[in-house]
Amino acid sequence: MTRRSGSCFRCCLVILAVISALCVSGPTLYWKLKRGFNLKHSSSISCTPCICDCPPPQSLLKLAPDCGKDDPDLKEEMEKQFVDLLSEELKLQKTVGEAHIRHMNTTFGEARRVASQYQKEAEKCNTATETCEQAREQAEALTRQEKKLTSLWEQRARELGWVIK
Repeated sequence: MTRRSGSCFRCCLVILAVISALCVSGPTLYWKLKRGFNLKHSSSISCTPCICDCPPPQSLLKLAPDCGKDDPDLKEEMEKQFVDLLSEELKLQKTVGEAHIRHMNTTFGEARRVASQYQKEAEKCNTATETCEQAREQAEALTRQEKKLTSLWEQRARELGWVIK
């Protein structure tokens, strides 16, 4: 059964690979084949160069020159030096790391507490199992003793001629 499922799995992988390859290279092949069939026709037609009279792209400062001038927080951020920004980033990473460590320690302490609780419950179960096992052994010993006594009384009853059913 595993050999059959393995070969089925391989077959599905091959089909998936072929479909993926066709999806990736299919459009390119389609356009190449289309151009290949129209080689004679397409060689006579040539594209004219594009004439573009577009103005150069404007910068954000030209589009919105007053953007952020009234915002003191943004102005302060923009005036900070690169080193200040890096040191602030490091402080932030340190704070996040310390919070992560605190969370890990809390989680670890909780896990230890729960594990200790489970250990206590397991010890209780083991003790109860041992007690039950001892009681069972005592009951078996008493049963053997009763069987011997019963057998002895049956033998005496037979010797005296009493009928036992």
